[in-house]
Amino acid sequence: MPLQVYFFVSIAFSLIAWGIVAAQYIWPELRDRQRAEALRPLLILHSFRFIGLAFLFPGVVSPDLPSAFARAVAYGDISAATLALLSLLLLSSGTGVFVAWIFNLWGTFDLLNGFFQANRAAVLAGQFGATYFVPTVVVPLLLITHGVVFYLLLRPQPKTVRALAGDAATS
Repeated sequence: MPLQVYFFVSIAFSLIAWGIVAAQYIWPELRDRQRAEALRPLLILHSFRFIGLAFLFPGVVSPDLPSAFARAVAYGDISAATLALLSLLLLSSGTGVFVAWIFNLWGTFDLLNGFFQANRAAVLAGQFGATYFVPTVVVPLLLITHGVVFYLLLRPQPKTVRALAGDAATS
């Protein structure tokens, strides 16, 4: 079996494992919180996307890793981390939710674009070197949490839902 298949199997297993973690542990902790309080730990998690800068360091990645791919991943990740921190800083205001939307759209696009660019540049798993864990462990977690952020941004506030249910019961 080609080694590249093991790389994709690792990503698939990671998506499954992180999906279970999200369903069993992350979502139960966030579901009853107000939007800002539920977004806070997810934005903190995404502030660690500066780790993508590791793709720029020779010796950490293979010298054969296409530099255009490495730069796109690194700068996309640091941009997402910056947007996550800015959103976190502004979260108590209405502007924070707007920036959270920008962060989440950009961050999701960046991760999906990374997969697309890796495929387009025919990046081999071994070219990731020490950063192999980023696409196989970290990226699946980030993709799943982006899904949770989208849900939190789109759903009505828990307090609003209870108030609407109470109004309907008295009508």
